Amino acid sequence: MINVKDQVYGAIQGITENVSDTYPKEWAVLPAIQYTEEDNSVVEWVDNKESKAHLLYKVDIWNNASTSEVALKVDAAISSLGLKRIACGDVPDPSGLKHKVMRYEGIIDVETERVYNNY
Repeated sequence: MINVKDQVYGAIQGITENVSDTYPKEWAVLPAIQYTEEDNSVVEWVDNKESKAHLLYKVDIWNNASTSEVALKVDAAISSLGLKRIACGDVPDPSGLKHKVMRYEGIIDVETERVYNNY
């Protein structure tokens, strides 16, 4: 298994002060970004070990104004890791905050850390 969460965090941590892999605890500091690893599963097994893994990350953005500027920065940062955006949309939020959900995926070689998107 390969751990890419640290790289995802490193890519997006400077976008806003409130970045976490858990539901935001501090709503006074907006915009807020939550990133979650939704899948990290084996897609190729060679010589009795994992060779390639499927990665799927979800990014939630909350703001009291438009989420577009933050979303563009998140997209540039995560895309630079080789992950491909497969979904992006606004989600109604009962709090009245603007809420955008983005998903990224890729197949990663666990030895070289090269990310593939054509599968």
